Amino acid sequence: MSARLSLKPVQILLTPLVPLYATALAAKNLAYDRALITPKRLQWPVVSIGNLSVGGAGKTPVVICLARLLQTAGHSVDVLSRGYGRSSDEVTRVDPDGPASRFGDEPLLIARTTGVPVYVGADRHAAGLLAERSQPMPGIHLLDDGFQHRRLARDVDIVVLHASDFDQHLLPAGRLREPLSALHRAGILILRAEDRHLEAELRRRSITAPIWIQHRRLAMEPTARAVAFCAIARPDEFFAALTDQELAATSAFRDHHTWSDTDLDALLQLRARHRAESFITTEKDFVRLTPPQRARLAPLHVARLEVVFENEVVIMAQFASLLVRK
Repeated sequence: MSARLSLKPVQILLTPLVPLYATALAAKNLAYDRALITPKRLQWPVVSIGNLSVGGAGKTPVVICLARLLQTAGHSVDVLSRGYGRSSDEVTRVDPDGPASRFGDEPLLIARTTGVPVYVGADRHAAGLLAERSQPMPGIHLLDDGFQHRRLARDVDIVVLHASDFDQHLLPAGRLREPLSALHRAGILILRAEDRHLEAELRRRSITAPIWIQHRRLAMEPTARAVAFCAIARPDEFFAALTDQELAATSAFRDHHTWSDTDLDALLQLRARHRAESFITTEKDFVRLTPPQRARLAPLHVARLEVVFENEVVIMAQFASLLVRK
């Protein structure tokens, strides 16, 4: 598969900085690979769920799915997250009834959806220590967005791939935080069902980790003439997935956008202009809206993104075989 893309003008300007970024990245990884830097270790096993690119790989639904699978298998589970976009730096447990501004939209969504304890903090080791002090029995830590966070030792690295990762450039000219070669340190890779053909490319690169195939779907009842809006990394994917809905218009904002009254005024004007009857948004956007804001946008429908893995019995057996203390 070709990894050549035409560059936009801004990317061309940033391309000379890519070697500097690559050198710093390689130096960091070499320091960890050769044990020049020792990661901090928690008492319980740590499973990292991460990706290669900046946003949009779909890690959060995978974390939710894996948490549920582990719970069903009888494991105690918690989630450790940085909590991107938080207004607070404290290391704390997420209150499912609290605001996204304090905990971050993704940690709050995970806590509300799964019911598992979720702990946030820039220092994920400190968050893990808090989890281990707070819970009555040992369990498994799921480290959200942890592939590049090598300061915390992990027992398994799961990497969620997006098809665009194979055609991207390194930061700052592209979206890749690490090159595809970084997948050699992954324990498990996850591809979308429609991207399963990319397994051949991974094997061609001598990347041998087991591959899990995920099926994704949006769950919601059909609605008539709705305005769909979101503030996620890949809005086009969200809009394209609303195949069962009659969309009158769409509106996209920057990922993790904080909703303002001005934004809501614009959405309401868009609904009136297109004579739409309701709004549709994502779960992540819904948790960022305050209760009064949700009331202003009523009727407001939430499209729930569900992930199901193929051959769950097989993948859980693979997972268990990797989850051995080193």
